Amino acid sequence: MNKDKMIEMYRKMLEIRLFEEKVFELYGQNLVPGTIHLYTGEEAVAVGVCANLRKDDYIVSTHRGHGHCIAKGARLDRTMAEILGKKTGYCKGKGGSMHIADFNIGMLGATAVVGAGIPIATGAGLSIKLRGTDQVTACFFGDGASNQGTFHEGINLAAVWKLPVLFICENNLYAMGTRQTQVMLIKDIAKRAAAYGIPGVSVDGNDVLTVYEAAKEAVKRARRGNGPMLIECKTYRHKGHSRFDPATYRQKEEVEEWLGKDPIRRLEKRLLENREFSETEAVQIKKEVTDAVEAAVEFATDSPDPAAEEALEDVFVQGG
Repeated sequence: MNKDKMIEMYRKMLEIRLFEEKVFELYGQNLVPGTIHLYTGEEAVAVGVCANLRKDDYIVSTHRGHGHCIAKGARLDRTMAEILGKKTGYCKGKGGSMHIADFNIGMLGATAVVGAGIPIATGAGLSIKLRGTDQVTACFFGDGASNQGTFHEGINLAAVWKLPVLFICENNLYAMGTRQTQVMLIKDIAKRAAAYGIPGVSVDGNDVLTVYEAAKEAVKRARRGNGPMLIECKTYRHKGHSRFDPATYRQKEEVEEWLGKDPIRRLEKRLLENREFSETEAVQIKKEVTDAVEAAVEFATDSPDPAAEEALEDVFVQGG
């Protein structure tokens, strides 16, 4: 991979990290309605996958979706505005943290219901096949969702119909507070792909270059019409499941071990050791990203709240 591509991914991961840290700070100031599920620590998955996608490709996200949005090309200011419930947000403040969508960049939406994005992604894959384009859909979900019926049904249909869908399992070891080992006997969720006759691979989800290469092969396969692939990315969230989760169910040694595998520091170390960029350039990138995040906060906090009379606008209401 060329230097510019790696630096681009480094910058994008840093955008997600600093953005999430700022969201955490704003929540503490009571500026974010509802709750939040931060993507901190998992940045390599979204960036590694989305670096292979075109603007007209689709993604489907989860309750932990800010990182996916940013990796697919969402603007920081409008994303922040949506999280703060502002009129200038992507969904005019009605989606909030867990339901951001922007069809213009192929972001079909995040959903707070665990596993609910899988059939949506499969439907998008069917749309692609029926229209005869070479687009692909990347579907992000967690280890907990892989025990849902939607997982099995969605992947089975995608396999049978050879739909262009990348099923990306972000295995951070815990479904809320329940460890993976308590609810499944297999170590690698990717092994479940065999039951549907499709390829499955487990990769280091904290190494953005490894994720990138796995997704690259899956995208090529999908664009050729060879159907879906299941990619399990082993990763770890730095924070609790949601804002008020202290995550005390995790062992201190485990947390420290995974913090040592921080995806941003790993890529930064590689870039510095290979002299792809200098310490000075790294500092400059961090400053630029920090400024961009601060500008997004200023845009969001200065934006108007939606008016009460707009509550039912842009909302689908089924007739009687």
